[in-house]
Amino acid sequence: MEQRHLGRTGLRVSRIGLGTLTWGRDTREEAAAEQVRTFWEAGGTLVDTADVYGGGEAEYLLGQLVGGLVPRRDLVIATKAGGVPDPDRRYDCSRGHLLAALDASLDRLGTDYVDLWQVHAFDPWTPLEETLHAVDLAVSSGRARYAGVSNYCGWQLAKAATWQLAAPGTRTRIASTQMEYSLLQRGVEREVLPAALDLGIGLLPSSPLGRGVLTGKYRDGTPADSRGASETLSAFVDPYLDQAAGLIVDAVATAAQGLAVTPLQVALAWIRDRPGVVAPIVGARTSAQLAAALSVEALSLPEEICRALDDVSAPVHRYPDQDWSTL
Repeated sequence: MEQRHLGRTGLRVSRIGLGTLTWGRDTREEAAAEQVRTFWEAGGTLVDTADVYGGGEAEYLLGQLVGGLVPRRDLVIATKAGGVPDPDRRYDCSRGHLLAALDASLDRLGTDYVDLWQVHAFDPWTPLEETLHAVDLAVSSGRARYAGVSNYCGWQLAKAATWQLAAPGTRTRIASTQMEYSLLQRGVEREVLPAALDLGIGLLPSSPLGRGVLTGKYRDGTPADSRGASETLSAFVDPYLDQAAGLIVDAVATAAQGLAVTPLQVALAWIRDRPGVVAPIVGARTSAQLAAALSVEALSLPEEICRALDDVSAPVHRYPDQDWSTL
């Protein structure tokens, strides 16, 4: 699998990442092991997790597999911190919480460092410079090699990245931002992606298959074994089952038919090769589903197909998101 630099850093990662959102909840150890083996054998390196996935079980499962099943040196392990099980305060990005969360993550992962440590979301109750100081401490202590953020809007990303760049050699450069991005969700193109491109930050798209909808599996109803039929994940899928999404899914299916490939491959190739994208994070229920996603490595979409998909899924960009002089 092709490797790409993560933002303006020396870290290289596979251009498809393996997600672990359902590990420890819906995905058990045997299935997780099969996914890791399939991913590694295909040349994949980037495995993304978080301290809150499965209540910590996702990190624990990954830690059980690293070393015995796959050499630690062959993986780029990315995790996140900041999420808390509190309905009144979903995120705590104070220095104390973040550093304690990192230590707990390392313990569950069974490693003394993570390759990429990400702040899970912006915390309006904590000064941003305090959050970023925790990032600096994590990197300077060797517990994290690189740092990123997740779910930061455009101004939050630009502020964080610029603060870090203001003291080169002292503060840690923001290497990446992880955001939902797909043919069904192109909101990051308004402000987040332009900021990332300007500041040398790599984009790691989550839900690159539109929460599974872009595979076409929901075109004729909701399969019983799908996430859309799951008690815990149906609300996650429902927003992308409307008429507007259906038109985009139909266009993807038409393109797939013309290219003699699958809708999954078309949707994933489109997002993988967007400007600024480093590695879409793919979550799968089974190793067979993961293998189907990894088969996109050999596919590059023709320019006319990309333009057609761009047009059918284009978000509305008005003032001030576009050049005001053209309005």
